[in-house]
Amino acid sequence: MTQGKVKATPDHHHDHHHNHIHSEASLKQIINRLSRIEGHIRGVKTMVAESRPCPEVLIQLAAVRGAIDRVSRLVLDEHLNECVARAAQEGNIEEELQELKSALDRFLP
Repeated sequence: MTQGKVKATPDHHHDHHHNHIHSEASLKQIINRLSRIEGHIRGVKTMVAESRPCPEVLIQLAAVRGAIDRVSRLVLDEHLNECVARAAQEGNIEEELQELKSALDRFLP
């Protein structure tokens, strides 16, 4: 019984990764934005360490949140344009949509 579960999980992940192929350009754009966000967060951490005024910190946190929202939108757009479209062509759209709904339930407030 345990063997069946162990075997099923890697196969599922293999199929999942196989269906999520993205262009090099879109991945590079997303990674570059995440790197900028990472740097921005380090800057906010430095502001806190330097005891900068709280309103300044909040403004920078709002900017970080906006940047995260924008990169999240890029990831979602990429997923809809590439992965969901591919799933529709391959005939497994219901599974893909269920995974997306599950992710959105966790992502959205």
